[in-house]
Amino acid sequence: MVRILAAAAVLVAGALSAAPASAQDYPGQAEFRGLYKELIETNTTLSAGSCTLAAERMAARLKAAGYPEKDVRVLAPAERPKDGNLVAVLPGTDPKLKPILLLAHIDVVEARREDWERDPFTLVEENGYFYARGAADDKAMAAAFTDALIRYRGEGFRPRRALKLALTCGEETPDTFNGVSWLLKTHPETLAAEFALNEGAGGRLAGDRRVFLGIQAGEKVYQDFTLETTNPGGHSSRPVKDNAIYRLAAAISKIGAYDFPVRLNEATRLHFERMAPIVDGQLGADMTAALASPPPAEVIARIARDPGYNSMMRTTCVATMVDAGHAPNALPQRATANVNCRILPGESVAAVQAALTQVVADPGVRIAAVGEPSPVSPAPPLTPAITRPAERVANELWPGVPLVPAMATGATDGRFLLAAGIPTYGLSGMFGEPDGGGAHGLNERIRVRSLYEGREFLYRVVKVYANAR
Repeated sequence: MVRILAAAAVLVAGALSAAPASAQDYPGQAEFRGLYKELIETNTTLSAGSCTLAAERMAARLKAAGYPEKDVRVLAPAERPKDGNLVAVLPGTDPKLKPILLLAHIDVVEARREDWERDPFTLVEENGYFYARGAADDKAMAAAFTDALIRYRGEGFRPRRALKLALTCGEETPDTFNGVSWLLKTHPETLAAEFALNEGAGGRLAGDRRVFLGIQAGEKVYQDFTLETTNPGGHSSRPVKDNAIYRLAAAISKIGAYDFPVRLNEATRLHFERMAPIVDGQLGADMTAALASPPPAEVIARIARDPGYNSMMRTTCVATMVDAGHAPNALPQRATANVNCRILPGESVAAVQAALTQVVADPGVRIAAVGEPSPVSPAPPLTPAITRPAERVANELWPGVPLVPAMATGATDGRFLLAAGIPTYGLSGMFGEPDGGGAHGLNERIRVRSLYEGREFLYRVVKVYANAR
């Protein structure tokens, strides 16, 4: 899942950090590139790939580094043999301390060769970028976490807290299968942890300059609703006012005009607080003013002009698909629409459905939740134990670049861990452009420098977390 922070931050070129130094050659970088290439070039799409093969290849690398068989396992449901998940552990020295979980998904979104400029399943390095499906989402983190465990083993690092690695399948297609959900049900001990590090936030670039490093706490819940209205229909030469399409259109228009209430959680408040001096100007002033309780309506209205910030502040629902009628010369007997909602942490699916029902205010339009609702959990707290190690290591690598919290407006596997009582944070140290680098789209890419720096950041920061009491 693509890492999500508000894109508006990069529109301001004023108060940015100093120009970065050139990319460094960190220890073991060539070996890491080989690992990353192998993972990228192992197809893990749902249609034609195998997460199990990718998991087995990463497991082989861990075993070659000295990890015993008992500490490296590939687990897959018997009925889905290609949906394997790698779980591994570097034991800690203090059994009283709970482990840290390093989570990354190894499945990727579908990609057709004829649509891409380059083969999506061949790693291509070109003009300072790596191109491939999964180059960023999420094989960059999966490769970095696997590499970190290999480096720790090679240098004899013995952490106070055990480090658990989980490379999972099905994050991109959870309605078909989800590895985190399956592991929680069948092998919960593999994921039990004090907290987890996951995708969900990277850093932001403006040109070659680093604007801020993100840390994500909490994420919205994805939920689709079906709106449906039916009618006896009839001949189109005898139209009547009671038309299924008109009725559905009226309902959709009401939803389109409705704004859910603004609710700023801890992550969003901290985001505004730390972004205000970076973006400066009217937006910066509005971010500061939005921290008041209650925030001024005109301030919220100005901030909400940016779709990313609007989505951070409130639950959103939007019509995404419509289907109506059965013949061009007949009155419609049925009209349906899909409304996609992204629900703030802590708000229930039932409450959002009730709000939509109230907004539509038409008993002739039925509103039903689609599929099994995702678990809903409050955002985890951003305590000093979480933020200080990230700030410390970021300052070592990128002096002056601020750490900016945010809430993800999309969804990751973190929602399943949060519901299981495992605080989960997005932290990668990988800086990217505001367009998302083509994740989920064509010609996905990540800066070569960003990948290598993120690898080093994660290696260092996990060490700090692992030795904390």
